[in-house]
Amino acid sequence: MLFNIQHLANIEQIAKIPGFEDAGFDTAKAVLEEAAKFNGDVLAPLNFEGDKNPSSWKDGVVTATPGFKAAFRQLTEGGWQGLQHPQDFGGQGLPKTIGAACIEMLNSANMSFALCPLLTDGAIEALLTAGSDELKATYLEKLVSGQWTGTMNLTEPQAGSDLALVRTKAEPQPDGTFKIFGTKIFITWGEHDMAENIVHLVLARVQGAPEGVKGISLFVVPKFLVNPDGSLGARNDAHCVSIEHKLGIKASPTAVLQFGDHGGAMGYDRGPGKPRPRIHVHHDERRALRRGRAGHCDCRARLPEGRGLRQRPRAKPAGGWQHEHQRAHHPPPGCAPHADDHARLHRRLPRHGHRGRRRV
Repeated sequence: MLFNIQHLANIEQIAKIPGFEDAGFDTAKAVLEEAAKFNGDVLAPLNFEGDKNPSSWKDGVVTATPGFKAAFRQLTEGGWQGLQHPQDFGGQGLPKTIGAACIEMLNSANMSFALCPLLTDGAIEALLTAGSDELKATYLEKLVSGQWTGTMNLTEPQAGSDLALVRTKAEPQPDGTFKIFGTKIFITWGEHDMAENIVHLVLARVQGAPEGVKGISLFVVPKFLVNPDGSLGARNDAHCVSIEHKLGIKASPTAVLQFGDHGGAMGYDRGPGKPRPRIHVHHDERRALRRGRAGHCDCRARLPEGRGLRQRPRAKPAGGWQHEHQRAHHPPPGCAPHADDHARLHRRLPRHGHRGRRRV
């Protein structure tokens, strides 16, 4: 990672950008070394525990895997949640070049745990991009510190990839707020006991808005309402009615959330037809999941015996690499060539120069 940061990302050039003057290679090295210690000593040992004792739901309360709450406290106390977020809201203000490497370690060490700060990152980015000054002042500092966590609420039972079918509704109130009514499913870390408050970003349709995605608005719906002085107030009308039973990443609670069963959940909007924050949260999660899958596979392959599957290094094929090269281009009779044969082959073949000498 440090090689990539130094030679490919050119961190010293990034450090010349105003605001990043202290984010040179020495800083990157120190941060990554500490991230490696935290992930290796604290989070990685909890990964197997999450499979054995996943998050549990009872009477609307979700309890995280034993050890997760203490680990999350260490993550927030170490400032890891705010690593790449602005100093104006309590973050460290480091470039995402460094942040991405730390997230890679987090995903590799414990994917179930990593999804919680990941969703918070998405909520922070959405509010930074499109939140009003009032919303930023109310929520960003607590999210950046990790004292509160964030979620995204897009999917509904009848609306998966087609968000034009969203039925969750938002009723305008005289004070400028909205009452939110509806059901959201597949909400990652939608309920848990690791943070004081959970800030839900919820897609809903205002009454009278046009059909389709143009009528969708994004609303901030906190688990607990926030008083003018920043303290937590009454419980909002947003409740977890169940969590999914899954085959993998079981320690990450995937919640079904119900809004408005007791009069309406209080929500705060950015106006109809503004899906841009949704794109930030949604894409942040997809990018991190792609990184996480690769990192998780790499981590599992490196585990010692008895701790997980090991991928045995592939031996040189019988007949040599040249023989396999011929098989890829001229498969045996009755064997159709696979569409990915050439791509897989070129990843495996040793790289040679034009005259057959190995490149250094």
